[in-house]
Amino acid sequence: MQTQTFERMESNVRTYSRSFPVVFSKAQGARLTDENGREYIDFLAGAGTLNYGHNNPELKKALVDYLATDGVVHGLDMWTSAKREYFEALDELILKPRNLDYKIQLPGPTGTNAAEAAIRLARKVKQRHNIVAFTNGFHGITMGALAPTGNRKFRENTGGVPTVGGSFVPYDGYMGDAIDTLDYFEKLLGDKSGGLDLPAAAIVETVQGEGGINVSGLEWLKRLEGICHDNDILLIIDDIQAGCGRTGKFFSFEHAGVVPDMVLNSKSLSGFGLPFSHVLMRPELDQWEPGQYNGTFRGFNLAMITAAAALKQYWSDDTLAKDVQRKGKIVEERFQKLASQLTDAGMPASERGRGLMRGIDVETGDIADKISGKAFEHGLIIETSGQDGEVVKCLCPLTITDEELEKGLSILETAVKEVIGG
Repeated sequence: MQTQTFERMESNVRTYSRSFPVVFSKAQGARLTDENGREYIDFLAGAGTLNYGHNNPELKKALVDYLATDGVVHGLDMWTSAKREYFEALDELILKPRNLDYKIQLPGPTGTNAAEAAIRLARKVKQRHNIVAFTNGFHGITMGALAPTGNRKFRENTGGVPTVGGSFVPYDGYMGDAIDTLDYFEKLLGDKSGGLDLPAAAIVETVQGEGGINVSGLEWLKRLEGICHDNDILLIIDDIQAGCGRTGKFFSFEHAGVVPDMVLNSKSLSGFGLPFSHVLMRPELDQWEPGQYNGTFRGFNLAMITAAAALKQYWSDDTLAKDVQRKGKIVEERFQKLASQLTDAGMPASERGRGLMRGIDVETGDIADKISGKAFEHGLIIETSGQDGEVVKCLCPLTITDEELEKGLSILETAVKEVIGG
C-alpha cells in the first residue's frame, strides 16, 4: 500500500490518517474498503457526517440526476431550484410538524461557519459582546467559534492571539451528579459583582461530541431555556453533531421539549458527506443587512439536492427515528457490558450517550487509544474523544444493518479483551 506521497506532501496537522494508516478506495453504507481490498466496519462515519451511510443509493441518484441535467452547482446565494427544493422539504417535513417557525441562513459550508454566524448575529441583536458557553463544549476552531470552545488543545494554538468574548460555566454533571450546575449560572446572573457580563447568548450542545459524549439532562435543558428567557439571553443549540437524527430525534433538543432561539446544523445536513450548514433563527432575529454576512460557498446546490433527498427519504415519518432509538439500546447494552469488563479488570469505565451517539469512558487516553488501535487491527474504525481522548466513541451510520452493528460491536469486544489481557 503506497503512502509515501501523503507522508511526503501532507502537513503534520493531519490526524485521522495517523490512527487509520491505510489508503481507502471505496465506501458503501457502513463499510470502507482499502486499496488491498480489506473491508472495515465504520463506527466513525465522517465524525458524524454520514448518518445515512457512505454513497447512500437514493441520495446518490438524486445527485447524479441533478448533475445530468446541468443543474446549477455553485450559485452564491442566488435563488435556484435546488435551494427551493431544500427549503420546502425542510419546512414541510421538519419545521411544520414540530411547530417551529425559523428563518434559514446559509452562512458557508462548515459547522464553524454556522457557529460564527450565530454568535455574530446574537451580538448584533442584543448589542452585547459576551457569549456564555459550557465546559467541554466544542463549536469550531475559527476565532469566533473558538472563544466558546473549551478544549485547551485548540485554544492554545492561536499564535498568541487571545480568544475573546466567551465566558464558561459548568455543563450538566461537571461538578458531579449531586450538583445542579445551573445554580451557579443563575447566581452569577443575579449578582452584579459576580464578574459575568450579561451575555447576548448561551451556546450549548445537548450531547457534547468532541467533549466526550457528555449528555445534558432533559430537565437541565428546560431550566437552561427558562433562565435564558428570564434574563433576555438568546439560547443557541449547537446541533452540528447531535442533530439530523443522531440521538433518535431529528433535532437533539426535541427530547427536552425546548425551542431554541437559534439552531446550528452541519455535518449530516447534506446527508451525503457534502459540506453544508445552516443557521435556523426565530424570524424577529433576522436583523442582518444584505451582504453583512456572506461566503463564497453558501450556495452549494449539490449539498441542497442531497439534503432534500435525505429529508424525503428518511423523515416523512418516524421510522428512522424509532430505529435509531432501538439500535441505540443495543449499543448501550453492549457498551455497559464492556465497561463492566474493563472495570472488573481494574480499568474503571462507564457508558453514556443518547440514541446512536454513545461512548465508553475509560478515564485515560492511553487505554482508549489501545482499544481503538486493536479494533482497527480487527477491521473496525472507531475514534476517541474527550479532554484527554479517554472516551471510545461510537458514531456509526444510523442506517447500519443489525448484522453490521453486531459485527462492529463484537470486534470492539475482542479489542477490549485484548487490551485487558495485555
